[in-house]
Amino acid sequence: QVQLVESGGGLVQAGGSLRLSCLASGRTFNNYIMAWFRQAPGKEREFVARVNWQSGGTNYADSVKGRFTMSRDNAKNAVYLQMNRLVPEDTAIYYCARRSTFANQYSDWGQGTQVTVSS
Repeated sequence: QVQLVESGGGLVQAGGSLRLSCLASGRTFNNYIMAWFRQAPGKEREFVARVNWQSGGTNYADSVKGRFTMSRDNAKNAVYLQMNRLVPEDTAIYYCARRSTFANQYSDWGQGTQVTVSS
């Protein structure tokens, strides 16, 4: 079993930056995909970014491409989401998640961290 713990959320003005962290404990992470999702009030949860733990390859939602950067630190079992040029539409609870590269669904989720962007 793995535990995912997010941190780094907060209140920021539009145009500002935040860096989210997700620390993982438990089993090692070869052959896994780590991802960030977010859920705004009254909306469905949506994909933000993902990284292949083994290759380091990343993918982003179109809405954050060019503004957000996801990275990983193998030694710390951590992933990060650097969020720049934030806009009010980025306001949401951000969740860290993990799935096997052989699975279609994410099986492990963190508790989430709130990001609020004021205009």
